[in-house]
Amino acid sequence: MPDLINVQYAQTGKSAATNHMGMRDMQARAYAARDAQYLLLKAPPASGKSRALMFLALDKLRYQGVRKVIVAVPERSIGGSFSPASLSEQGFFADWAPQDRYNLCTPGSDGSKSKVEAFRNFMHDLAGDILICTHATLRFAYETLSDNDFDGTLVAIDEFHHVSSSDENRLGELLRSVMAHSTAHIIAMTGSYFRGDTVAVLHPDDEAKFTKVTYNYYEQLNGYKHLKSLGIGYHFYQGKYTTAIGEILDTDKKTILHIPNVNSGESLKDKYREVDIILDHIGDDVSTDPVSGIMNVRRRSDGKIIRVADLVNDNPKERERVVAYLRTITQPDDLDLIIALGMAKEGFDWPFCEHALTVGYRGSLTEIIQIIGRATRDSANKTHAQFTNLIAQPDAADDAVKLSVNNMLKAITASLLMEQVLAPTFQFKTKLSDEDRAEAGEIKIKGFKAPSTQKVKDIIESDLNDLKATILQDNDMLKAMPGNVDAEVINRVLIPKIIQTKYPELTEAEVEEVRQYVVIDSVIRSGEIMEQGDQRFIRMAGQFVNIDDLHIDLIDQVNPFQKAFEILSKSVTPKVLKVIQETIEATRISMDFEEAAILWPKIQAFIRENSREPNLNTSDPLERRMAECIIYLKEEKRKQMAQKPG
Repeated sequence: MPDLINVQYAQTGKSAATNHMGMRDMQARAYAARDAQYLLLKAPPASGKSRALMFLALDKLRYQGVRKVIVAVPERSIGGSFSPASLSEQGFFADWAPQDRYNLCTPGSDGSKSKVEAFRNFMHDLAGDILICTHATLRFAYETLSDNDFDGTLVAIDEFHHVSSSDENRLGELLRSVMAHSTAHIIAMTGSYFRGDTVAVLHPDDEAKFTKVTYNYYEQLNGYKHLKSLGIGYHFYQGKYTTAIGEILDTDKKTILHIPNVNSGESLKDKYREVDIILDHIGDDVSTDPVSGIMNVRRRSDGKIIRVADLVNDNPKERERVVAYLRTITQPDDLDLIIALGMAKEGFDWPFCEHALTVGYRGSLTEIIQIIGRATRDSANKTHAQFTNLIAQPDAADDAVKLSVNNMLKAITASLLMEQVLAPTFQFKTKLSDEDRAEAGEIKIKGFKAPSTQKVKDIIESDLNDLKATILQDNDMLKAMPGNVDAEVINRVLIPKIIQTKYPELTEAEVEEVRQYVVIDSVIRSGEIMEQGDQRFIRMAGQFVNIDDLHIDLIDQVNPFQKAFEILSKSVTPKVLKVIQETIEATRISMDFEEAAILWPKIQAFIRENSREPNLNTSDPLERRMAECIIYLKEEKRKQMAQKPG
């Protein structure tokens, strides 16, 4: 199946170049905001967030009265990103030199008494200034301290989307309390400032306190030296994924393969057996290096040795050997394949990775973007990076079909979001008159409400893609997107409600300004732009429109996310698409057995006369109602079958 998305980049080298202090483009942008007490840094994987934190923290230690720095990461393996670094060699005023005794990203329980005690010692040690720990250790240690203990401390939280505004999220609760009751500085870093569960990362009033620095995927990838293109594709399989993995796994490409969670429908419920089957697809002769723990597999096709890291094996000693080896990799030939389950996602650094191959539905857009980021490091061994999602073809008889379909839609919409993140941005302005012509890179639109307040400008500049992610995950929006709801209702009713929920502090006028920008940006990006002479045209709703004639009322007549379903219809078989469509329809059909009983004889007669079932997409209201009746009866039968014992 061809890629849904394939984006080309200019290879300008800008994002990898350093200034007189040794800072890359994104790091310099973050450093310019170094005086902020609360800083939210949103930048993609491989952009250098860890090094940016070093610059910021050292400045706060020397010039801003901060006495201690705490760096918290989600898992121990990511702690290596904050190892000592000689920054002065490239012009900075100090080096990053954390002390070994306060690196708590070491083997052992992250909530252990020894690590909590080491954390407490650090807080009262006048000689210690930098501590590195996991989110878990920070949470456990916090329970033994008071908020005042964090006065004069910088708390840096890596992979900040682990925080949640939910009262049940302990990391979020910790953060809110420290902000409210201490003088602590906060630096929050993430590549995706949204979660998969639709819960906000921060309460709006807390989020408003943060200065935001955003560096997008397009800026990052377009500024690379080597990586030229990125492809995103989906492949469907029937039966067990292990029968299809051999068709997708190319051991000539440096690959991270994520197998499905053991609790998912795609899993064989035996993760070790799954790894064995994957290895068997590669070759027959398997041996394990006793020092590194890396497996050597002799490829069946040509005898080449394929070096494999098994991160599925959760034996602590064996996994630690493999993780330690992964930290020492310096060249492409050191490794060919990583097989993982929960590891090697966020924060994991293997620059030579060319292909992120993921098995199973991923309901979280955050997880998808994090996994894609494993392959988008710039490296001389690759010009193309690939993300492939191998997913089960939905089955109408499956009890979990609704969940599967919902997750599939999230995967598709996530790819659209990625396309928007990965492409250059447009500048939209109000068209004041017919003579008001756009400059290069601008699109002027009649009736467009330009951002009038700083709050709206901040959302557009820093939160636009995150807001789209929220919209694309909304249940009402998922039901509405395939054409079940009029486009103007989507644009003028559903989207404003979602914006108001996410940003309750916005006035009605501000919500409308944000809404217009979201809709315009989505519609313009999903359209095909062409030039003819000195005029530009965009295809919207099946016809080309002169960009100079665009009006907000015209744009509001277009479903901004229809492309998701155009892609869906091109990417799956008619049978699969029919299952998806019927499943979505079943959630909105209002019918009872009494009406179904009346319609059933008419349906039988229709089938006899036309040699086909009624068409759901017909313009004839009676035929459509009969088609809805069939879907209703199928859904009721499925429910009855699901309730039967055994």
